[in-house]
Amino acid sequence: MAQKRGVLRLLEIADEKRGLLVVSGILSSLSAICMLVPYASVYFILEELLMHAQTPATVDGAYMIEWGVIALGGLLGSLILMYAGGLVSHIAAFRILYGLRVKLASHIGRLPLGWLNGTSTGAVKKTLEQNVEKVETFVAHQLPDLIHVVVTTIAMIVVMFYLNVWLAIACVVPIIIGFVVQMITFSGMKTKENIKMYYDSLERMNGSAVQYVRGMPAIKVFGQTVHSFRRFYADMTNYRDYCVRYTNDFQNGYLAFKVILGSFAAFLLPVGVFLLSRDPQNVAFASVLFFFLVMAPGVSAPMFKIMFLTSTLRDIGEGVERMDRIFAETSIPEPAVSLAPQTFDVEFDRVSFAYASNGNSGGEALSDVSFLARHGQVTALVGPSGAGKSTVANLIPRFWDVKAGAIRIGGVDIRDMATRDLMNTVAFVFQDTFLFYDTVYNNIAVGQKDASPEAVYAAAKAAQCHDFIQKLPQGYDTLIGEGGVYLSGGEEQRVAVARAILKNAPILVLDEATAFADPENEYEMQKALGELMRGKTVIVIAHRLATIRDADQILVMHAGQLAEKGRHDELVAMNGVYARMWRAYTDAEDWQIGKERGGEHTYEHSAQHYGG
Repeated sequence: MAQKRGVLRLLEIADEKRGLLVVSGILSSLSAICMLVPYASVYFILEELLMHAQTPATVDGAYMIEWGVIALGGLLGSLILMYAGGLVSHIAAFRILYGLRVKLASHIGRLPLGWLNGTSTGAVKKTLEQNVEKVETFVAHQLPDLIHVVVTTIAMIVVMFYLNVWLAIACVVPIIIGFVVQMITFSGMKTKENIKMYYDSLERMNGSAVQYVRGMPAIKVFGQTVHSFRRFYADMTNYRDYCVRYTNDFQNGYLAFKVILGSFAAFLLPVGVFLLSRDPQNVAFASVLFFFLVMAPGVSAPMFKIMFLTSTLRDIGEGVERMDRIFAETSIPEPAVSLAPQTFDVEFDRVSFAYASNGNSGGEALSDVSFLARHGQVTALVGPSGAGKSTVANLIPRFWDVKAGAIRIGGVDIRDMATRDLMNTVAFVFQDTFLFYDTVYNNIAVGQKDASPEAVYAAAKAAQCHDFIQKLPQGYDTLIGEGGVYLSGGEEQRVAVARAILKNAPILVLDEATAFADPENEYEMQKALGELMRGKTVIVIAHRLATIRDADQILVMHAGQLAEKGRHDELVAMNGVYARMWRAYTDAEDWQIGKERGGEHTYEHSAQHYGG
């Protein structure tokens, strides 16, 4: 079955709370009918006045007061029913909103990282916030309004045809013309294309805005402005241009629609005058004509609402389509039965992998890589930038699926393990640490939600961060981020190590976990990591070669392939890629900034500087 789109798809989403929406629809319909009571009261009061126009003293005042009271009751009843209907629709809307956001977030969490890397944060944020919010607007406001307008319009047209067919036709004609104009204006391919371009430009601008804010330190350092941040400036300009084009395309149709619907009298009066001229003494027809003249503006009001609803529904439909695009993205498949490994050796068996870009695979990031990282040992990954070290590490927790070959934990293919089981098996400490906008305690406990406070404190002490946490304004209850405190790079990294210690997963992947540690704390951090690594399968992405000299196995990556493997002394003796890296590393360690000579700074090798 073809995927529903537009309003039908919106109704499909809203159908999740059908009972509440039916109640809301009934209440809105009753409200619409009650709203017509004052018009009926006006008709009967006019009829009474016209019937006794020649002898006003004979007018039945009690009868007119009675209809006045009925009109007030109808109005109050309409408002009460409208409020009740809106209340029910809002309850349904917020429940749908909650469910939709949870579904989207859950689905995004199951997508491969390749999709997230190829999609701007601003676009995802806009979908989760603005586009989902528009569904709430539709369910809570537009749907009850649509029912109210449709019932009102149908009821008024039925009453008009009941009173006088010719006058009713005179009122229906401008309605039909107005809708024809609106359909011509809003349903063309050019209009649909412009709407899509408008939303694309808005999405790009949101994405650029996020990058602009994140890049603010660099922008300030180089004395730049928003004008020199070219992408953001270009996206803002494009958005402005599309808004202008959007307005220009619709202005003539909108004006024509508004003029036609505001001209009921121009269609009604000629017909009414003609019919009345044939029988000037027909008081009953005169009262009907007066009623039509009073009621005609009441017909135009629902029509304007329908126009605005149509425009809003079109916008919402575009937002729903963008949500459906996310739902259409294929998540990483889960096995029917999750297999549990008995041991925790990590094996790469002829693994090849390429990152996809816009649906097209680029060059291979890994090519025919095979190795075995044994449980209880440290395996280090080294190599130049872009060699494939991070790719190897990211494939272990199945952030992507391999294109060829297999990755096994204890002999079990990771594709045969449920994501939850796999994530409980692997712990990560990244060089670039991400902390949630939450308390320090919760940022550590995210590694194990059911951990006791004693276990959290013990992990913090083991990671050498207990002391600085105690000095924070609220200790472990201190908020991190906006509205709270900001930690240094080394402090953030120690919190991340505390997470991993608390999680206590049998496989540990470290991305230079001491990169931000100062000399004073590095020794303590190394002790904490030594405790963390004990008895685990450890895979270390090494940038400083001195930190992995004692590794049980060193894997040298080069251009996506495993170039060499062995222990430090063996690899140096090979005089290959690792030996060259080691010489470059030790040479770099010996360089230092020299003293200022003649107004210029010199950079000397330490051996030469010290005469050695």
